Amino acid sequence: MTAAAILPDVRKVVYLEEEVLLEAGAAPAVPARRASVAVVVKNPWHGTGPEADLSAEAERLAPHLARIVSDRLLAGLGGVEEIEAFGKAAIVGTAGEIEHGSALIHTPYFGNLVREFLEGTSILCFADERADAGQSLTVPLWHKTAAATRSHYQTMTTRVSDGPAPDEIVVVAAASTGPRPHPRIGDRSTDPAVTAAILQGAQA
Repeated sequence: MTAAAILPDVRKVVYLEEEVLLEAGAAPAVPARRASVAVVVKNPWHGTGPEADLSAEAERLAPHLARIVSDRLLAGLGGVEEIEAFGKAAIVGTAGEIEHGSALIHTPYFGNLVREFLEGTSILCFADERADAGQSLTVPLWHKTAAATRSHYQTMTTRVSDGPAPDEIVVVAAASTGPRPHPRIGDRSTDPAVTAAILQGAQA
């Protein structure tokens, strides 16, 4: 099945992009663009109960959703070499279960493919929500090959003005071409050893 073959399941694709030109009055040393792709898809499990098997539809839909979001991110941000950080999310309409969104983004049929297409090795950090149409969702991102790289901990807020409808799911992937503006809080490689012992004798 090609991506075009699932178009009856997909109502809309929304691409958003932002670039921070100034932060605290200064241009970032490393300019970066962030983008998100949101795919509004019919919830294939709408009207089913908590006993429903989600695997067949997840296997059918998720790989093509992964291809759609990855292709849009690659086209928008200039190719795989430009992308340094990524994340994923799902917003389930009010007539669905949170598990329905999870079925589309938290299995290998989505995550493994997005990681492959964007040439990452890190797991994709994520957000899940059930919401009315038009609600925004903040998608967390981190470095695609070095998840502990603190400079790349950032977020991208996305929104579909008329989705998800109660019987829809919005599947999202987001990416960034660089770090946060002016990152300067060190990294795990430079952190001192910190334990709860630092609280001993501290005033409440």
